[in-house]
Amino acid sequence: MNRREVIKNVALMLGGTFSASSLMAMNHWEQSTSPNKAGAVFILTDIQQKMVAEIAEIIIPKTETPGAKDVGVPAFIEMMLKDCYKEPDQESFMEGLASLEKVKFLSLNSDERKGVLKFLEQETKKMKSKSTPFWRLIKELTLLGYFTSEAGLKASFQYVQIPGKLELIKLKPNQKSYAY
Repeated sequence: MNRREVIKNVALMLGGTFSASSLMAMNHWEQSTSPNKAGAVFILTDIQQKMVAEIAEIIIPKTETPGAKDVGVPAFIEMMLKDCYKEPDQESFMEGLASLEKVKFLSLNSDERKGVLKFLEQETKKMKSKSTPFWRLIKELTLLGYFTSEAGLKASFQYVQIPGKLELIKLKPNQKSYAY
């Protein structure tokens, strides 16, 4: 099984967590390496890359386990948007980053950044558009990138090579989930 199959299977397992456009992007990834037919190039500037990294780290911060930056989620997000998503979703993502640049997101303190992202999340729930909103894209790709990385999986799940019978058990605080 290769990484693409794993990513697709994890996304399907988490079904309700990902939007249709993310699932279609992964399907498109298998069929082609150039989803953007118009020939436009998706490139993030250094400032935009830093914003993506900071947002991903807010979504999955470093604690006793590695954070989003530690497992390479920002590069994963850029690669997925560039290689798998179509132009409308790429434009939506760039518009979201542009709105964060206007409020000088990188110069805000931690609490202010979280407040801005909370506002974005609330606004996303109200939006109805053909493309996937920025907040949904970055959150989905952060989760997908983290939980398909080796470090993210090892930090979040306990691997049991030969599982016993299927039991519904209550996890103790800070106990890892099982991955069979």
